[in-house]
Amino acid sequence: MSTTRPHSPGDRGPEPSGACGTPARDLSADGVSPGTPGEEPPSGRQARRLSFEGRSGVVPLARDFTRQALYAWGWLPAGTADRRAASEDVLLVVSELVTNACLHADGPEELWITCDNKVLRIEVSDRGAGQPAPRTPHRAGRPGGHGMFIVQRLCLDWGVVRTPGIAGKKVWAELGAPA
Repeated sequence: MSTTRPHSPGDRGPEPSGACGTPARDLSADGVSPGTPGEEPPSGRQARRLSFEGRSGVVPLARDFTRQALYAWGWLPAGTADRRAASEDVLLVVSELVTNACLHADGPEELWITCDNKVLRIEVSDRGAGQPAPRTPHRAGRPGGHGMFIVQRLCLDWGVVRTPGIAGKKVWAELGAPA
């Protein structure tokens, strides 16, 4: 699993809408939008953005926001065990990435979720300088330190994007869409 590539290997290119259903709509809450002008996803992808500026309780907020997106994109209510498991994995990865930003980077700035008919991508931006990595060796019986290990195990790939001259980073993770 990558911790430096800005994108997963391979070129998926624009995908027709599939697992994500109809286009996202404005959720009409402050800091929540289906995207930002000039930062729209490629055609066929659905996107949602949540700004954490001035907000508290960001982990449950991120989970609720993600759950709403999963409902809008047809992942929930889950009709099959595979779809239910995929949705639970997405919610767990969002929780882990946002929690890591809270613990190690003075809190998250934004959460982006994009989806095409093959992959759901989660991005959490923060101002932290640290480099996330699974703890090695992983000690299952000890409390704490499991976040990036869980992300690594559940995701197709994950990584970190840094923009030269700008403080912080964007930690991303990709999960496969249910069949």
